[in-house]
Amino acid sequence: MTAPSRLARLLALVPYLVARPGVQISEVTAVFGISEVELQKDLELLFVCGLPGYSPGDLIDVSLSGDRITVTNADTIARPLRLSPDEALALLVAARSLAAVPGLAERDSLDRALVKLAAASGPQAAEASSVAVQVEPEGEVLEVARRALREGHRVHLSHHSAARDEVTERDVDPMRVVMVDGWWYLEGWCHRVDGVRTFRLDRVVDLQVLDVPADIPEGAELRDLAEGVFQPSPEHTLVTLDVAPGARWVADYYPCESVTELDDPAGGLRLSLRVADTSWLVRLVLRLGGNALLHEPTELAAEVRSQAERALSAYADRT
Repeated sequence: MTAPSRLARLLALVPYLVARPGVQISEVTAVFGISEVELQKDLELLFVCGLPGYSPGDLIDVSLSGDRITVTNADTIARPLRLSPDEALALLVAARSLAAVPGLAERDSLDRALVKLAAASGPQAAEASSVAVQVEPEGEVLEVARRALREGHRVHLSHHSAARDEVTERDVDPMRVVMVDGWWYLEGWCHRVDGVRTFRLDRVVDLQVLDVPADIPEGAELRDLAEGVFQPSPEHTLVTLDVAPGARWVADYYPCESVTELDDPAGGLRLSLRVADTSWLVRLVLRLGGNALLHEPTELAAEVRSQAERALSAYADRT
């Protein structure tokens, strides 16, 4: 467990225990979904927390009697958590983004939650109301994909691969339509590669439902997209790239194996990341221009240099 997630649990744990003197250990572990060992460690940490001064009268008092817990002297953090203005605004905008998703289940529940959140947020709700949120449904493509999934039919699609900058034709048996990081995807069994693939719908040039039942092989499994659509593997090419401050966003936008601050007053980074398609990496480095320097693999660095020289030569010929 990370420190931020544990801190969030502790901030919720204290009000819960203060409001329930003598609560049983088994009840607390069930509510918070933790083991007795984890709860014991949380209580040991709370025992040394309190107000500045940190004398016995300033610290949270935790007492254990058999299988029951009592927490006192924690009035300063026993009140329910309050959202900061930025947190309230972010939550409202995120909820309104979710409400804009077409075909969303439990929409009534979300609308009721939005009303309550706005009422509890006070002035922040008025600020959030001036923010327009619109989720692009990718026109007819999303509805066609959903219809194919609902009816259990195979689709034929023309898909533009941004990594290879090419359009491919594929027959796909839909398995689900899902939104990841604000983009709609169709995931299904691709007959071109005989495997499960994910296609971003805004890159689908054409999508047609075929009069053929979907035939998903037994054992085909949906991918875990919790960490994003692209998930690096040891089979992918490992590259080392230095980026200047103007390209630090690369470390946030793409999954990196390591990120190291360079000994550089300007604030550059050295990134280590895996890529499935090296042509995509070459185009990225060229696009970054003087803000990036590719070290490894050396053959890719040579390819970047060669393409940059050809581009400069063509520019010089025109001038």
